[in-house]
Amino acid sequence: MFIDSHCHLNYKGLVEQQAEILARARDNGVSAMLNISTREREWDDVIGLAEQETDVWASVGIHPHEADQHVGMDCAKLVAKAVHPRVVAIGETGLDYYYDKSDRAQQGAGFREHIKASRQTGLPIIIHTRDAEADTAAILTEEMREGTFTGVIHCFTASADFARIALDLGLYISLSGIVTFKNAQDIQDVAKWLPADRLLVETDAPFLAPIPHRGRTGEPAFVADTARFVAQLRDVTAETLAQQTSDNFYELFTKASR
Repeated sequence: MFIDSHCHLNYKGLVEQQAEILARARDNGVSAMLNISTREREWDDVIGLAEQETDVWASVGIHPHEADQHVGMDCAKLVAKAVHPRVVAIGETGLDYYYDKSDRAQQGAGFREHIKASRQTGLPIIIHTRDAEADTAAILTEEMREGTFTGVIHCFTASADFARIALDLGLYISLSGIVTFKNAQDIQDVAKWLPADRLLVETDAPFLAPIPHRGRTGEPAFVADTARFVAQLRDVTAETLAQQTSDNFYELFTKASR
């Protein structure tokens, strides 16, 4: 059974046919999904779906694109919402210098508040980083010295050096459908040597549908295709990869139950 460790079930493209999306995921061997929030106004809907569906879990967080719209977002607000029994993670948060939709200093400040919330709650933090490796590594390293926390680099597209830094900090790395793309050789190379006990798979649906679904709206059912591709890269069976990544999911997201 596969687990989609990062999807956006409340986003346009999925929310309109949520029941069908969930049914296809289950029919394709997906046993759990982590539904990720990116704005405060999404929190109640994301949590509400997790309340209704026993195989769906929730996160609370602010995407770096939204940092300028959430200047007052602090650790206390995140911690207060994270007490809900279906909330198993903080995020997604981090730095995105590719689009620069929010001030970089504000992105960094918000990132640090999420890390504080991760420490206080004991919940893992879901980290988005794009074209911001150096600053992301610096913040993670500095904050880890202030007190340990757990987390995952989601939708990994960074360098091998950054992967090693993240692993040295005790973080997990999640591979999305991007790893299946023909121009993703560098990511494929990293995928081959990632420690088996630190690896997750995800869709980031409705984005980044893997081959053979590229060009379509992504959905959690497709995580099976990504997992099978990664299994081939690592020269293991799909069943082995599914078991490893499922075990890793519950090892990281300890508040989630099988």
